[in-house]
Amino acid sequence: MDIAAVRDDMVDGVEHGMTLDASVAQAMRTVPRHEFVDDRPYDNRSSEHEGTRVLAPGLAARLLDALAVDGDEAVLVVGAGVGYTAAVLAELVGAHRVHAVDIVRSVVYDARQNLAQAGYDGVLVDCRDGADGLPEYAPYDRILVEAAAVRPPRRLLRQLAPEGRLVMPLGGGGAEQTLVAVEHDAGEGKVVAEFGSVAFRPLLVDGERSARRNRTEREDAEFARQGYFAPTGWEQEWIDWDEHL
Repeated sequence: MDIAAVRDDMVDGVEHGMTLDASVAQAMRTVPRHEFVDDRPYDNRSSEHEGTRVLAPGLAARLLDALAVDGDEAVLVVGAGVGYTAAVLAELVGAHRVHAVDIVRSVVYDARQNLAQAGYDGVLVDCRDGADGLPEYAPYDRILVEAAAVRPPRRLLRQLAPEGRLVMPLGGGGAEQTLVAVEHDAGEGKVVAEFGSVAFRPLLVDGERSARRNRTEREDAEFARQGYFAPTGWEQEWIDWDEHL
């Protein structure tokens, strides 16, 4: 099997459904997706791995196209997943300029291994609460969040360069979400473009894991104080705990 030809077919299929930036298309034609996804890696479908969602190539392309990199940016990916999106970004801007975080330690280990096997071991992947970002390497020209929240987390906005762009799905876990681009606006963020509806899982906070959402200690305390949360745990909305408590 000619893997390069299969990758070309995958990208051709993506381009049939959307207008894709030429540099993103070329990067996707280059990255060996089979190093990141075992089961039918070149099908345009989403799948699951270790409780994390593996984005379909078409959805990954939408995120990357909205991010609008031009080859000279420092990038942070929130939600490392299997590492594929970070690898495509490494092709675009260089591996040493790409950083990624994930809240699930096993996912971080897998992403590191996948990136190394594919030749992108220069990408830094760390285990962090995604809403905290990775301030040690800030500011970032681009931040990509592969999880939904009702508004951009403030800590991520503070790590965005003055001329930077943050791309993420806005909306709750059970509500309609819109893929948006946010630009720096005095640290608050301003939506400058929308890219249609999407469906992502909510951004997890410390103590939560994948499909089953459990209350953390800080949420239990808040629930006991004012009954803010449903009995099943943290539901849908993003909470800025620095502001709320």
